[in-house]
Amino acid sequence: MGGHEQIRVLKDLDLDIQGRHVLVVEDVVDTGLTLNYLTRTFELREPASVAAVTLLDRPYRRLVDDLPVRYVGFVVPDELFVGYGFDLDERYRELPDLRLLDLRPH
Repeated sequence: MGGHEQIRVLKDLDLDIQGRHVLVVEDVVDTGLTLNYLTRTFELREPASVAAVTLLDRPYRRLVDDLPVRYVGFVVPDELFVGYGFDLDERYRELPDLRLLDLRPH
């Protein structure tokens, strides 16, 4: 995206989160731009707290400090993972586990 990530919210919340504890569930936290946007947007609605859980984390790629990432499955290298719902061009998503995809020519 040439360094300019755009975020579009396709559906707003159905519930009022004022005074509630909010947990954002992410597959991967990378630059942190999306999570930062969500956190700031939710905080305007005065929740009791906002925290995030992610399966995969790449903290060394952060462009945003002070993210509320409280629960991390795995800190992973800057590699392409497929399987377990992660895909490459809609392929490999159905694999039952996470795998590193080697894109180097053999």
